[in-house]
Formats: sequence, C-alpha cells, structure tokens
Amino acid sequence: MLFRQLFDYDTWTYSYLIADEATGEAALVDSVLEQVDRDVQLIEQLGLKLRYCLETHVHADHITGAGKVRERTGCKTLVPENAHVDCADGYIKDGEVIHVGSIPIQAIATLGHTDSHMAFLVNGTHLLTGDSLFIRGCGRTDFQSGDAGAMYDAVTQRLFTLPDTTLVYPGHDYRGHTVSTIGEEKRFNPRFVGRDRQQFIEFMANLNLPDPKKIMEAVPANQQCGMVAAAV
Repeated sequence: MLFRQLFDYDTWTYSYLIADEATGEAALVDSVLEQVDRDVQLIEQLGLKLRYCLETHVHADHITGAGKVRERTGCKTLVPENAHVDCADGYIKDGEVIHVGSIPIQAIATLGHTDSHMAFLVNGTHLLTGDSLFIRGCGRTDFQSGDAGAMYDAVTQRLFTLPDTTLVYPGHDYRGHTVSTIGEEKRFNPRFVGRDRQQFIEFMANLNLPDPKKIMEAVPANQQCGMVAAAV
C-alpha cells in the first residue's frame, strides 16, 4: 500500500493519499483547496488513477479542494451520510467499505465534532480520525451540531476498541506530531484518560476556544465542494 501524509501549514491540516501500488487506484482524504496543485502533481508523478476524494466531515477551518480535484482528475467526491453537501457524488455510511484496488477503506461513524463525522480505517491498520481524535487531544464540539457526549462514546466505544497497534493519523496537529497508535492514545490522551462521560462533557463545555479563522467562509464553501467564486 502507498500511504502519504500531506500537510497544509496555514490550517495545520493533514490530507492523506492512499493507493494500491499494483493497480494504481487511489483515494485522497480531506484535501485542502490551496494544496490542489501539489496534490494533483503528486498523483500524476506517481502515475495514480484517483478514484475518490473523501471527506471525514464538513470542515470549518479550511476549504476543501475536492471540487477542483474532481475537475482535474475525474474522481468521485464522497462525504459522510447526513452531511449537507448536495454537490457530492455520493454518501458513505457507517460500516460501508470502499476499495482502491485491493485496499479496503472502512467508514466508522464518529459523531461529536459534527453530526455527520466519519473516521476511515484503511487496510485494517491505518485509522484516519479526522477531527474526532487527535494525538493527545480531540476536536472541539461547540459548533456544527457538535455533541461532547457523542464524541466520548465514539472515541471510547468505537475507536478505542480497535487493536492497540492501529496507527492513528489525525486531521490536524498543532504540535508537530504525525502519527500515534490507539494504544498510545488510550494511555496518554489527556482528554479521555481519567475522565468519565460526564466529566468529559463538562471539560469540553469549558474550553472557551475562539472560532476558527475561516469558519464563516469554510462551511458554506465546503457544502459546495469548495467550488465558490471567492475560492477559485
């Protein structure tokens, strides 16, 4: 399996390129509009056929590059079920498995950051957690129908039940981390270790975080696959 982690410095966002090296089929997860040229160039250099642009959720902190990538590669854009993105080519449900060549990508509903969030388990070993679980942290739950209790349930009852060796690749990192494991996060993640569900809800309710810089433009733009006049 080809697996690449790609970074956007302005928004601290990770995108992921996954491909079956035998067939050349590929998927790009959580693309960033400003990085479309970089990502398409990499796909072309590696001789890959991009089948899917996947989104873990409707982002509030950056505009997706999915629409532009679709224009240039002919891929399909897939978003979680119940996401309000009418321009998407399809919706992916909890438990659904898509393939790029022989590489399975399984959707795992991880609600809480938003009400339509998915993590993706790639090849049974690489977990793309989006904004549900960060390395030693987690996404916020105070907008876009966020629900701290749902996030606690999703992380502790779904993600933390995966094998400890499962590699954790988050949607963002603000401290220079690139990868962790489920075992590490179960032992060291301060958002979850030593907190029960109610304590987690109370903790998340008192974070008092500022809104993301791009929240006013990012959400409506992402509901149009990033294809908005101000963004293209």
